Amino acid sequence: MFEVMKTEGRARRGFFTCAHGTVQTPVFMNVGTQGAIKGAVSAHDLEEIGCQVELSNTYHLHLRPGDTVVREMGGLHRFMDWSGPILTDSGGFQVFSLAGLRKIKEEGVYFSSHIDGKKIFMGPEESMQIQSNLGSDVAMAFDECVENPATYEYAKASCERTVRWLERCKAEHDRLNGLPGTINPQQMLFGINQGATFPDLRVWHMEAIKKIACDGYAIGGLAVGEPTEVMYEIIDAVEPHMPADKPRYLMGVGTPSNIIEGVARGIDFFDCVMPARNARHGRLYTWEGSINIKNEKYKLDDSPIDPTCHCPACQHFSRAYLRHLFVAGEMLAMRLAVLHNLYFYNTLMARIREALDNGTFSQFRMEYSEKLDRKI
Repeated sequence: MFEVMKTEGRARRGFFTCAHGTVQTPVFMNVGTQGAIKGAVSAHDLEEIGCQVELSNTYHLHLRPGDTVVREMGGLHRFMDWSGPILTDSGGFQVFSLAGLRKIKEEGVYFSSHIDGKKIFMGPEESMQIQSNLGSDVAMAFDECVENPATYEYAKASCERTVRWLERCKAEHDRLNGLPGTINPQQMLFGINQGATFPDLRVWHMEAIKKIACDGYAIGGLAVGEPTEVMYEIIDAVEPHMPADKPRYLMGVGTPSNIIEGVARGIDFFDCVMPARNARHGRLYTWEGSINIKNEKYKLDDSPIDPTCHCPACQHFSRAYLRHLFVAGEMLAMRLAVLHNLYFYNTLMARIREALDNGTFSQFRMEYSEKLDRKI
């Protein structure tokens, strides 16, 4: 299922095998929240730009079109025509973001739909059932992502409840995988580490959840407003307590520099809406830093976004044309920009893997960690 082939410091080069293929790690998962990348990018486009894993959202697909609809259509792979691995998150982060519309109890969370106000309940069992209906390769455990800053007392109680929820997730997940007619009976389960920004809680929680046999473990509840240095401190505290033979996933992170620094700290999986979201607003990544394509200075610039890039946008169109599309409000602007940024992120991971293969990751980190986060 998962094998570490090589290490450099704490950085790990490996591969992860699941029902729909083998993933080379470290890997960035491209976020298709509702079964599509925002910006008119299809599953076929993802293949062209080097995506290995697509990530979709349990909460949003439960609301629209409904996970039972996806099941009737043969599962999410068939529904969106994507043949590669899919990871689905549990809905816990979306519940966190609905702070004014939800009530957390031991049995689960009661909340109101952000679409029409409809009352909804989701607990560990419901989250597992939805993800089983979707048929993803990796299901994430249902957890609570506490806000930062949080009180120590609340974060501790939340961690304890999340352990109990993981036990329920595991039991229900095993039951569902054993049922006849399950879309993907080989679906895996990842547990999620929480504990806000309290290192001792993070360590305690990691020690507790790794006793529950999961196929991988994630660090959640970061990149939600805390300083970057604090995020790195938490990863440094938790990583030594994560099983060395299981994949490690840093949820919702992040910038190119965050990813390089996460790899240096032993992380294998990443995801973030940032590259696609930034693209839709005209912020594009290059190997010299990011640019705002809407700037006036690109009005007559006939060069590609990045001369070294081989994405569909850079191969055929100029900065001037892309800027024109944004200024004119053309949908093609977002599509080309999103394709570029996701290609950049997938290429970043490929170059990280190549550096690890060659034993040159420390040099790569030194050259690019700061450079890629600067704005040109």
